[in-house]
Amino acid sequence: MDLFSFDDLYLQRLRDRDHMTERHFIAYFSKLLLIKLRSRLKSSPAVEDIRQETFVRVFKAVRSEGGIRQPERLGAFVNSICNNILQEHFRSSARITPLDEDAPEPPDPTIDMDQVLVTRQTSEQVRRILAQMREKDRQLLHAVFMEEKDKDEVCRQFGVNRTYLRVLLHRAKQSFRVYYEKSESGGQWHLEH
Repeated sequence: MDLFSFDDLYLQRLRDRDHMTERHFIAYFSKLLLIKLRSRLKSSPAVEDIRQETFVRVFKAVRSEGGIRQPERLGAFVNSICNNILQEHFRSSARITPLDEDAPEPPDPTIDMDQVLVTRQTSEQVRRILAQMREKDRQLLHAVFMEEKDKDEVCRQFGVNRTYLRVLLHRAKQSFRVYYEKSESGGQWHLEH
């Protein structure tokens, strides 16, 4: 990949929202950001969210008064914005699942949702479990995993932003997991809908 030299004219075209310059900027930095983010994150949606948020913040800074004054340092600026967002992501993830430093590594309790839906028998079990869950959790899991709707569309449907969607999805998956484990042990639970 060839390194690009950014200058005042390029920066001004970005400020003026020149379509070709914006396309070049996004294409150029997308490759670099993807390399960086894929080496640090396991989740493709997280990689894409952080990449997009980086561009949003950089464009906001470029277009703000007194934003970026040294175009030759644009690459370093994009990198530092990406680093800040990564740190926010890791802090946010740490708040969701705090672990004691001395605690042993917990076993991975996740259920591979794709594998659960593979056989007809399992599909029927999934339908029975979903029928026992709260309506909102059922609709959310159905939209994301069965209909495979775009995350932005799901956000609009539920009236939430991407961050809170992750929280809702995490809770719904946890609820599903509880019902799944209970059904595997032969018991049944029913929550009020």
